[in-house]
Amino acid sequence: MLRWMTLLKIAQIGHPILRQTARHLSAEELASPEVQTFIDDLVETMMDANGAGLAATQVYKPWAICALLVKDNPRYPYKPNIPLTVLVNPQIEVLSDETFENFEGCLSVPNLRGQVQRHARVRVTGWNRDGSDFVQECVGFTAGTMQHEIDHLFGRLFVDHVTDPSTFCTWAEFDRHHKAGFMQTVQAVVAKYHR
Repeated sequence: MLRWMTLLKIAQIGHPILRQTARHLSAEELASPEVQTFIDDLVETMMDANGAGLAATQVYKPWAICALLVKDNPRYPYKPNIPLTVLVNPQIEVLSDETFENFEGCLSVPNLRGQVQRHARVRVTGWNRDGSDFVQECVGFTAGTMQHEIDHLFGRLFVDHVTDPSTFCTWAEFDRHHKAGFMQTVQAVVAKYHR
């Protein structure tokens, strides 16, 4: 039976839901029609907003679920593609002390970017949407994207990781004043981790 997807409202910075730690789901809950329908709507909302990812807490559900998809994303054209990935009850393990600088934005923090340090090598574990085990080692911008989304499930936003507030900028001012310099960082990260 066909079902129209529902676009969900995205919570904005300041709403308490974004500071909650999401609740892990049981296998039975994950298999339920309610949760599976929600996952479809989460993915549809992420794609409609051109997000690289979206967490359940960002759409007012305190469940440990997030979705990621990077396919020639217009908001982040430098990010390597990530196939559609739904993570349930995910955890991150840092695999090295290496970090890199990333200028991040967020659908819950509209029209703002800021520079953060992200771990360059991580292992992500959890479940796929069907309850099977998910294990993936990620590097570079893919590792950064995973950290950003999973952070949401622990009540953290990218703004919490910005150590120099002077790097905050709107998207337009980023393009005007910071993009050229950041693209040098992008080239170095891509050369080191994504070739």
